[in-house]
Amino acid sequence: MKRFLNTLFVMTQKAYLKKDGETVTVVVNREIKLRVPLLTIQGIVCFGNVTISPFLAGAAAERGVTITFLSAYGRFLARIEGPISGNVLLRRAQYRMSDDQGRCAAVIRNLLTGKFINSKTVLQRATRDHGDRINTQRVEQAIQKIDRALTRIATTNDIDELRGVEGEVGSAYFDTFDELIIAQKVDFTFKTRSRRPPLDRVNALLSFCYTLLSHDMRSACEVCGLDPSVGFLHRDRPGRHSLALDLMEEMRPFFADRLVLSLINLRQIDAKSFTISESGAVLLNEGGRKAVVAAYQKRKQQTIKHPFVQETMHIGVLFQMQALLMARFIRGDMDAYPPFLWR
Repeated sequence: MKRFLNTLFVMTQKAYLKKDGETVTVVVNREIKLRVPLLTIQGIVCFGNVTISPFLAGAAAERGVTITFLSAYGRFLARIEGPISGNVLLRRAQYRMSDDQGRCAAVIRNLLTGKFINSKTVLQRATRDHGDRINTQRVEQAIQKIDRALTRIATTNDIDELRGVEGEVGSAYFDTFDELIIAQKVDFTFKTRSRRPPLDRVNALLSFCYTLLSHDMRSACEVCGLDPSVGFLHRDRPGRHSLALDLMEEMRPFFADRLVLSLINLRQIDAKSFTISESGAVLLNEGGRKAVVAAYQKRKQQTIKHPFVQETMHIGVLFQMQALLMARFIRGDMDAYPPFLWR
């Protein structure tokens, strides 16, 4: 099992990253701000005007450390990575499975089962912990819709129908998401999911956390030798990392959505952490991004017992474990892909 490694997020503008011996050195205005051993890093994510030396880029590629460049607000720009890992037989099996409608539908059912159950658990915990402060009737209605959806997906092999059910559950879940926000209600009100661009502070947080999560899930796929661009639930599209998005689905409620709720409800972030552009887009500013990334990294370091493998692991390793289980299933070592079910 791969040990837990951190991702280095660099958000200070005009920072320069270079290789110094076996360390990554961060320089700002000719002053060294940070040194991190390269062997402790899983990936480097650069926001905005951040540059790196060619020698660091080469060393990172040799060691399997991916460097990702995002805009200052988290939009993907480019990625530097070394040779493709994994054996060709696994990827060929992945491609064949993706093209087989029956087998593809079976994978989608399991992915959605994980997503639906984890979404339901988020709602149930809210009613348990804050039942006196939220509209429990409205939340219970969403839980009932999820229960009905779980029954529906268990009896169909139609991929379009499965995707349709997923959309219905997503709508029911996010229709009640505002109920889960119990603090700073004036500044953090959620009406509907908006992505490009996010139109309120809650959506800005969700989109940013999903961007971070997608980076980690893509890296997990690559470490296990899978092609992150060929998935099952998400259709193939140029530039889309469909398998990474597939594996994200069961992690969104458990990891990203709960992180967003904690940041708001525990007042770890406030309205001053955002900017509103002339187009109406709501975006995290530099201070807000740093606060979210710090909380994201801290959450990855927490431990959890995996319900399938019955091992205690860091949440950061959990992402790779799910990719590993998917690889084992695709190779034929397992009868089905076991989704992560949060209890």
